Amino acid sequence: MANGQIRAFAVSSHRADLAKLTLIGRLGKDPHVKTTSNDKEYVVYTIATRNAPPPPNEDGTRREPTTSWHSVISFSPNSNNYLKTLKKGSQVYVEAAYELKDADPSADPDSPAAQRQIFLRHETLKVLSRPPQVETEEEEK
Repeated sequence: MANGQIRAFAVSSHRADLAKLTLIGRLGKDPHVKTTSNDKEYVVYTIATRNAPPPPNEDGTRREPTTSWHSVISFSPNSNNYLKTLKKGSQVYVEAAYELKDADPSADPDSPAAQRQIFLRHETLKVLSRPPQVETEEEEK
């Protein structure tokens, strides 16, 4: 800048920072309840998403697409009550806060703490479709 002018630089506050993940996939199993060490209940649910097919092999054949599994944690009592009613196979739209935890260098190398971990904290879930109802013999009678 000419003539000794100073250019202003704006810094956003931490409240404006955002790390969010949006998933559309299917519940891999029914959500389940867990309890923290200080007796706080939370719900964990797993979303399966299908990855895009990889490029063709040199001979022109294609490999099958793969599936990614995402574990989401909810600490909201109101959300937890609803999450507990969902069933495996439901197609869902999920928004989750995304947090990356670095590995603990002092942890046992075979433990989860020794690995870089991604935490997905539940924010929003919308059911897009429910799994088909499977009738049992007792329901048919």
